This record gives sequence, structure tokens and C-alpha cells, in this order.
Amino acid sequence: MRFLLITFFFSFSFLQAQTDEPVIKHKLNCNMTIQYIKKPKKVQSIKDLLSEGIFYGRIRFNNFLFDKGVVGENYYIAGLGGSLIYKSAYLNGFSATTGAYTSQNIGHMDSSLVDDYRAGKDVLNRYNVATSNEYGLNSLALAYGEYKTRKEQIKIGRFPLETLLLKTNDTKMIPNTFEGIYFRTRSFPKTTIQSAYITKQKLRDHNQFHHVLAYGDDSSDPYSKWTQNDDAGMHRGLTISKLADRNIKDRLFVLDAINSSMDDITFKASYIMAPDLLSSLILESRYMVEFDELRVMPSIRYMQQFDNGAGSIGGANLKNNTIAYKDPESLNAALIAGRIDFLKGASTLRLGYSKVENQGDIVAPWRGFPTAGYSRAIGQTNWYANTQTYMLRADYDFSKAEILKGLRGVVRYAVNDFDDNKPGVQADSNVLSFDIVKRYESMPTLHTKIRTAFINGDNQTIAEDNSKKTDPSYNEIRLEINYLF
Repeated sequence: MRFLLITFFFSFSFLQAQTDEPVIKHKLNCNMTIQYIKKPKKVQSIKDLLSEGIFYGRIRFNNFLFDKGVVGENYYIAGLGGSLIYKSAYLNGFSATTGAYTSQNIGHMDSSLVDDYRAGKDVLNRYNVATSNEYGLNSLALAYGEYKTRKEQIKIGRFPLETLLLKTNDTKMIPNTFEGIYFRTRSFPKTTIQSAYITKQKLRDHNQFHHVLAYGDDSSDPYSKWTQNDDAGMHRGLTISKLADRNIKDRLFVLDAINSSMDDITFKASYIMAPDLLSSLILESRYMVEFDELRVMPSIRYMQQFDNGAGSIGGANLKNNTIAYKDPESLNAALIAGRIDFLKGASTLRLGYSKVENQGDIVAPWRGFPTAGYSRAIGQTNWYANTQTYMLRADYDFSKAEILKGLRGVVRYAVNDFDDNKPGVQADSNVLSFDIVKRYESMPTLHTKIRTAFINGDNQTIAEDNSKKTDPSYNEIRLEINYLF
């Protein structure tokens, strides 16, 4: 902790010393994800296509202090790095974007304990650490060509994607990105439609792009599980060898739409399909009503997962333990979630709930979380079969107080009620987290964020096979510093 604080103040003092007024080319939203403000202009020649492009830089420092208590390893780890993104100008609607990212580690565990990482695992590549003791992580995560008109956009290559189930989730050092073809249109009134054909994915802790829905299982390599899609929401039974035996190529077709043609109502729909494996449909609506100074926004989400063959390959449970599942070979699944937001002045209060039907687990390893915005609290996978979660969230913008200008706070409290009979599902837990985000008026390109989380789990749960479930309790502190240039 002492090292963390010293590093923070040193970095802050160094950045504050830069007195030149920065050019605001991009900013961070509340999730510390980049939003572009100054964009490349249109040009008339190939020469100007490159010379009139814009570089977007980011220095990033993430710290993680993880306390597992008496069970497991406690550790401190940090990632120091950032990104340099180049966007060319537009020539007759055509442009190109590349983005290089790096994360160099400070204060890590011995390589033999790399499997114990939870918080902070995304600042390194566990496969590289285990096989070559290499703690640095470098990646060309963005590299795409683009054609854009006033209402349409096409991307080919490696690009970011933001849909209900596929997201960049850029909360660590390097975003989650995808490889394939992307199309967006706004030709319909008050409607945005996105579609994509995805052939590969690069998770946040990977250097290279890899399978989008296949788990590594090379029998000659004990660390192959970290070479492909090893996300927490990935199904461990959908392995490369099993798919190869059936001549199945894991690909994703994505269709996502947002419509706001009715006053105060927003509709969202998202459909993904992995041929010969599974498909999912999400429907969501949000309504806003105003009462003087109070705004109330109820929302509801329904998700249906269709098993098109994946269940017979991997089984109903994400971790290959199907004890107490109604149909051990079915990945048919459903989820319903609701929330209500109360907004007044600088404060927001949210009540959220989600319920997963007692069928199969939901497969969602693309960093867009089925329960996000409703009941998911920090780092929790709460879309296993027969899971209920209740969440209370409060946000407050302290900017009205001059001494606290630029400060925003968020607190969450969630109760995760998992199925006690299923040994393939974690034990129940209560989650409490606090976020504080600070923006600096004198240095608008500097942002800091601190998060504390306390997960209190049930350590006495006995499953149907008479095994005792692992205590999921832990505490952690995260500190992030961002400087944009």
C-alpha cells in the first residue's frame, strides 16, 4: 500500500508540473473509456490522408492490491503503460486506424503462482509469464480500414465493438477488441443498427487474436488454456479439439439495434449466433418519466439463449460440472432483469434485480455482461443457472461543492444468491464496492479513479455431491491514473 500511494503522488506531481494548456482531442467517460472529441477532417489527396491524421496518446497506470485472506494468495500488482492510436484523415469517405498498447508490470507474484491472479490479471499475459517468465504485454489491438458516409460506416480488420454482449470493457490496460467486418447504419429514423461478422477476438490479457468461442486444450501444453478464449464467462467444455472433431468453426454473427422513435422510451435488441453452437436474443426497453425535479427511469431486459448443439458438446455448466442441472446436456437458458433509477440533481439511486432460469448457464465470454447495468457488481459472474441477484447503487456528483469540483462517487451493494445444490456454481456472496473518480479542472486530460471492494462469501455451503464450496470472499483496492495527450 505504501508503494501504491508513493507512486500515485509521484505520478500526480509529475503530471501537474506540465503547465502547457493541453489540446483536448479525447476524453474519458465515467468507465475510463476513451471518447474522441477532435476527429480527423476530410481531405482531397492521398498525401493529406496521412499527414492530416491525428495521434491520440494515453499514459495509464493501474494498481491492484488483492487480499484473499487465509485462503489463496495475497498480492500487489501494477501495470504501467498506455496506448498510441493513429487515425488518418478521410479521403472520399475512406480512412485507417491503428492502435498500439503496452502494459509493463510492477510488483507481481512468482510465475509459479500466476494461476492465483484475480484482480489485476489483465495487466499481463498469464501464458507468457508461465512459459517464458515474460511480464510485459504488448499488442496491436486496433488495425482497421474504414469507409464512412453521413449515415453508414463499414470497418474491416481489428476494431472495437460496443453491443449488449460484445464490448471493449476497457477498464484495465488494453481493451477487448475483435477481428472481422462491421457495418453500422442510421438510415432509419431515430434508429441505429449495427451488424458484424467476427472471426477472432483479443481478450484484454492477450497479445494475439484468438478463437472467439473455443477454449484451449492442447494436451502437449499444460498452459494452453490461456492461449484461446479463457474469459470468466467462457464455457470450458467448448474446446478447440472438440470443435475440430465436429468440423465446427467458431464464428459470430452479430445484429444490434437501438430505437428511440417513441418519446421517453428507448428500445434495444441484440442477436448473436455462433453456427452449430448457440445463439442468444436480448430485448430491452427503458422508459423515462419526470416529476418536477425528479426523473424516474424503469428498465427491463429479457435474454433467451438457444442451444444449437453446444450443450451436447460441453454440457450445461460453464465449468463442466453438471451435477444438479435439470438437463445436463442442454444450454437452453433464459434471464430476466429489471431496474429502476431515481435521478434528482447530482444524485442517482438505482434498484436492480436479475433472475436466471434453472436451465443451462449463459455463455457470454465477449466482455458484454448479461446482467450489466442491472445487478452485476465488480468482477462477479452472476449468470449461472438458477441465480438471483439484488443490487442497490447510488451515484453522486460532488461538483457543486467548489472544493470537491470534478469528484464523482459510486457505491454498490449486491446480494448474489447462487444455487447451493450445484457444485459447479460458486457459493453465495455479498458485494460492497466504492468508486471515486476525480477530474482536474486545471488539467482536463488527467483523471484518477480509486475503487475498493469487499466480497463476503458463504464458507459453509455443501453442494449436492456433498462437497464444500470454495469460500469466494476477498477484498481489493484499485487505483488508476490516466493522462491523455
